[in-house]
Amino acid sequence: MNDKRLRILLFAHGLVTLAAGIVLVVRPGFIPALVGAQLGSSGFIVAYLLAGAELGFSFLSFESALSADAKILRAAAHACAAFHGTSALVELYAYANGLGPVILLNVAVRVIVAALFLLLARTHGRTLLPASGRN
Repeated sequence: MNDKRLRILLFAHGLVTLAAGIVLVVRPGFIPALVGAQLGSSGFIVAYLLAGAELGFSFLSFESALSADAKILRAAAHACAAFHGTSALVELYAYANGLGPVILLNVAVRVIVAALFLLLARTHGRTLLPASGRN
């Protein structure tokens, strides 16, 4: 496991998902509009639910980046990869059902992020270096 790079990826992921979660709460229609989706005010609940997931993954990313436990780092990386991988599949489904082609950029980003998490979580028989004394 490339623990230093994985910790950096988890921390960066925490920042991005924190920002996305905040934007989805403060301006629920903004991110969906970027990919051509329009939400009415009654549809804001979907943005709020996604915000909850983004904020939860932000917390997971920050906490696991500080862990000295290789199992926690690997589990967090696998959870993030699964989140982005399944989100990419659902976004492809949305595209197939009429959402505009801009969503394909987001699909590509999610696939790359999922692949990075899986790549950096691979084990090579090395021991994990502790992170600033925190478990």
